[in-house]
Amino acid sequence: MTRKVFWDEPYRTTLDTVVSQVDGDRVQVESTIFFAFSGGQESDDGSLGGYPVIKAEKLDLDIVYTLPHDHSLRVGDCVTWRIDWDRRYRLMRLHFAAEMVLQLVYRLRPGIERIGAHIAQDKARIDFASDVSLAPLFPEIESEAANLIARDLPILTDFSDVETQRRYWRVEGFAMMPCGGTHPTSTREIGAVKLKRKNTGRAKERIEILLVDV
Repeated sequence: MTRKVFWDEPYRTTLDTVVSQVDGDRVQVESTIFFAFSGGQESDDGSLGGYPVIKAEKLDLDIVYTLPHDHSLRVGDCVTWRIDWDRRYRLMRLHFAAEMVLQLVYRLRPGIERIGAHIAQDKARIDFASDVSLAPLFPEIESEAANLIARDLPILTDFSDVETQRRYWRVEGFAMMPCGGTHPTSTREIGAVKLKRKNTGRAKERIEILLVDV
């Protein structure tokens, strides 16, 4: 089973590992820092053994990486991971920003249903089933988010079930939720956030979350 170093060391950008399986252009390794698309969070960008990773996908509790078809990696090869740190860090920040917003929406609209989410490098989004606009909530959500960020609270992550690799994050005094993505270690790292509303269809509301870099 692939050891997922990105959970314990989300700030790490290089890692030496060993190729464990090769099936054409699909490769598996003993350990990885390269996150594969999951829970709405996009995959990292980077390289393995000098070859660009074309695709990363979860396979049960393992991760399979697709490399260029002309790669020369073999089982037992010692290789180095390198990931795009700028992309990873924005994904980490936007992921927690989105989940922070989600928890605040739950507080203000008890019982509302989340029906989708996506975290990309430029912005995150959360989709809700709602017959009314959520825009009137934005000032309070942005204010509460700014308060949480300014308080520089630790973001704690761990396993809720080691065997099935289920994980969670927790911020004392705020919230706790299941999540297997990557996160910063402090709310302050998120920086300022801005919300935008989109109506994506009947009885659907989308909140877009953007980072305001200053």
